[in-house]
Amino acid sequence: MRAYERFIEYVKIHTMGCEESETVPSTVRQFDLSKILVEELKKIGVENAFCDDKCYVYASIPATAGYENTPSVGFIAHVDTALDFSGENVEPKIIENYDGNDVELGSGRTLKVSEFSHLKSLKGRTLITASGDTLLGADDKAGVAEIVTLAERLINENIPHGKICIGFTPDEEIGRGADHFDIKRFGADFAYTVDGGPEGEVVYENFNAAGARFDITGVSIHPGHAKNMMVNAALVACEINSMLPAGDTPRDTEAYEGFYHLCDMKGSVTEATIEYIVRDHSAECYAARLATLRHIEKLINEKYGEGTVKLTIKEQYRNMAEKIIPCMHIVETALEASRSCGVEPVIEPIRGGTDGARLSFEGLPCPNLGTGGYGFHGPYEHITAEGMDTVVDILTEIVRIYSCK
Repeated sequence: MRAYERFIEYVKIHTMGCEESETVPSTVRQFDLSKILVEELKKIGVENAFCDDKCYVYASIPATAGYENTPSVGFIAHVDTALDFSGENVEPKIIENYDGNDVELGSGRTLKVSEFSHLKSLKGRTLITASGDTLLGADDKAGVAEIVTLAERLINENIPHGKICIGFTPDEEIGRGADHFDIKRFGADFAYTVDGGPEGEVVYENFNAAGARFDITGVSIHPGHAKNMMVNAALVACEINSMLPAGDTPRDTEAYEGFYHLCDMKGSVTEATIEYIVRDHSAECYAARLATLRHIEKLINEKYGEGTVKLTIKEQYRNMAEKIIPCMHIVETALEASRSCGVEPVIEPIRGGTDGARLSFEGLPCPNLGTGGYGFHGPYEHITAEGMDTVVDILTEIVRIYSCK
């Protein structure tokens, strides 16, 4: 079975998580796909596949006789979809021999070449989109389908390999995918998350990341008697934002440039909150950004009185390059595999994070590979059947290369 054939069935299963939920997984519906994956893996011959009580799927294919001492390679993807747009009742559209022009999706939306210039390069392929009122779910059901198809190919074609470890996680889109991942049970020496963009993409650098929240306590006085007494919490929130560099926003930055992103701002005279996410590839610049926030807290409290502002910083993930660079063979193998499959690899820093970033710091080096998809997290998400085939070829080539080591 080709990867896209699995994929178009997976995307019909609603697996969106929920940030407000405190359960693991955050939504019970994620089990619907995880349990199907266990049964599918068993059906193709991965006998030890199972889903734990937290919705994590683990499976492995034993090393081929004579290859027991070669590296154990892992492949990981996530079953949940983004919260940015509906992932319920997805109806994939399959456009064979795509002509390279605009595509009417439905619900008044058009996938436009003027906005997605790479569409011209997909001419002649089988293009897969959603129907205009949902996202597609290629992030990351494409990665899931490609890994299952890899397992089927290794077994059916008797391709020699070392131990192959497979993992599917819930709740990646709400930042919890690595929370309960059992690295020891997984059993790999290193792994790849298959959760990126175009085929051939290789990512081993990501942002250092934190969330920051200012809680502001104002002093409410009748406006007619407020001289030198009132502290308007909402205005203090505005003042805090004005103290940050105006050009350090997501809109104004790219590549390795970091930012402060204002996510939420609300309040009144008596109390207000202002929330940011803070990102930077450079550890030094990241630390400086957090220091700036702490300095603002200090200045505001000196100006309006101690306790006016309380800053809470929650670190979220770190740049996995720190852990990948000492074992760059993982990246070099992915690059070699892509070229062997006729794809010139694309190496770019990701302006975000992955499960692999956290897993790398927990002892499982884990760069990220492309799935062949584009336009994630919204109604314009799309992928091609041929791109998914190429990703499976690349994963197979990675396995082959390590079987020779």
